[in-house]
Amino acid sequence: MAKKTASLKKPGVTRNWIAYLCEALVTSGAMPTWEAATYLTEHLFGESPNPKLLGTSNAHEVTAQFLHRVYHPFVEAASRDVTLPHGAMVHVFTDISLTGKSAVLVVYFPENGQPHQLLMLDAAKAWDLVFQDSDAFNRWAEDRYRLLKSALITAIGKPLRQPVLAEIS
Repeated sequence: MAKKTASLKKPGVTRNWIAYLCEALVTSGAMPTWEAATYLTEHLFGESPNPKLLGTSNAHEVTAQFLHRVYHPFVEAASRDVTLPHGAMVHVFTDISLTGKSAVLVVYFPENGQPHQLLMLDAAKAWDLVFQDSDAFNRWAEDRYRLLKSALITAIGKPLRQPVLAEIS
């Protein structure tokens, strides 16, 4: 009797995060599809330290842009899965270090001037943020997405958005 092949999808990973990031870059108008795929491949895979980030004359801006392009889609995905109150928003901030770890802060801004809440503080050496393969990246991305989603649910104090099967009018 032939063995059943294992599922291609790794347990615990809900998305192909590379494709999700690529789509986010394209839909935001940052770059066309072919350029987005090349950008992500060149910046997320390969040798550490990443020469694309350290070899430029404007390394601070390039690093900030890279971290925003990587982290913002996680925020977007978590915000889609949790119902944000009207007027509330989530924002990604970076504090770039060219010699040490940069800080990526994700902050929840509730409606009506209520106190802001830090959802995530991730310290990362951007030039060392490279992965062996897409599975390693997807696991890393899934961890950040789940952390953000959980923190957002806690900050809002509401359950996840439930799909509506039928609506009575």
